[in-house]
Amino acid sequence: MQIIIVGCGNVGQTLTQQLSKEGHDITVIEENSSVVQSVVNSFDVMGIAGNGASYSIMKDAGIETADLMIAVTDSDELNLLCCLIAKKAGNCHTIARVRNPIYNNEINFIKEELGLSMVINPEEAAASEAGRLLKLPSATKIETFARGRAELVHLVIDENSRLCDLALKDIPSDLKKQVIIAVVSRGNDVHIPDGNFILRAGDEITIFGSSKNTVSFFKKLGLPSAKVHSTMIIGGGETAFYLAMQLIALGIKVIIFDKDSARCKELTDLLPQALIINGDGTDKDMLLEEGVTRTDSFVSLTNLDEENIMLSMYVKSINPKAKLITKVHRVTYGDIIGSLNIGSIIYPKNITADRIVQFVRGMSASKDSNIETLYKLNDDKVEALEFIVRNGSPVIGKPLSQMKIKKGVLIACINHYGEIISPSGDSVIRDRDSVIVVTTLAGLKDIGDILEN
Repeated sequence: MQIIIVGCGNVGQTLTQQLSKEGHDITVIEENSSVVQSVVNSFDVMGIAGNGASYSIMKDAGIETADLMIAVTDSDELNLLCCLIAKKAGNCHTIARVRNPIYNNEINFIKEELGLSMVINPEEAAASEAGRLLKLPSATKIETFARGRAELVHLVIDENSRLCDLALKDIPSDLKKQVIIAVVSRGNDVHIPDGNFILRAGDEITIFGSSKNTVSFFKKLGLPSAKVHSTMIIGGGETAFYLAMQLIALGIKVIIFDKDSARCKELTDLLPQALIINGDGTDKDMLLEEGVTRTDSFVSLTNLDEENIMLSMYVKSINPKAKLITKVHRVTYGDIIGSLNIGSIIYPKNITADRIVQFVRGMSASKDSNIETLYKLNDDKVEALEFIVRNGSPVIGKPLSQMKIKKGVLIACINHYGEIISPSGDSVIRDRDSVIVVTTLAGLKDIGDILEN
């Protein structure tokens, strides 16, 4: 696809790197000419120095034939103006990054009036990810599928788990019928497991199921399946605000620490149900006084990665049962953090870029197929595709046990008019169902492609 990216900050450069690597024709627009030169030298892309809201600059970038324009500058208003001009000049798909909370209640109106394909708020996206993890604290990562009706949940198996040292075919029926274990990550290896695959301590499994069944699965494993009752947030930025809003709506007790007295006053007005403390969240005595050893969860959201990591390590040492969420900007810390076992890590830059890349992948894949959505999992080693089943498809009407499905392909979920089904051998796919397929094979464009010829 021909894609124009306006803004070459952290998110813009991450998008440029990922989308150019996937073979798209990328042109970047950025006012800082030295940044443009750096991006052009680093990636196989075209670059234009100038204002992305300029019609003439857009024309030079090829807006009239572009498939998609993505605006991720630091200015919400500039991003929206870029989208408006792109829509009028090229009638292409448009994506805008919009961060200011003042637009949050109006975002559906803005999206509809400007004809935007997608609006992404990095702070809200990070808060939503944190919120999902606090609703199911035993999970390490949660994604939604089938328009929110199904969940993809990552879980690490410990040595005391009912699943440890068990082949999938031997998993008790009360667990089997709840969810599908679709992917197993063991070290650097990723598997689409069959019935003979034996789960081991330390494996990270990816399960698919409805939200209700996922909760039931966790309960039957003896893992915490209910939302936390209290959380302590360090750092009172926009991510903390969005997260606190979500948690308060769920009846969760929220404490927020922030050093800035003016920001604390603002948060007190915005979040009257939360306890806002004007103080240094790294002050151990203050944390102890406010009950850090008793809190169900602890979220480090300061602007310093090292501070967030050290805080989470400290809380783990004094409150090992607390759910920990740590915000980290520098992705190069990934390998180091992974060895620290400090719960869930949130990378805001990656969350924003990943959401946009997922949209682009789905858009690209669906141009000549019936793919509804497409996700890359486990460092791009696995694809999860959602197909819309159309009349005449060879998968309609047959029990799954009678289908000759290719090796490396697993049917993880069937969405039948909003009813989420964790499939068994007796399950039957019907016309207009949407089906989630997990595979290590690339290039599937139709649900029929899962079958052996």
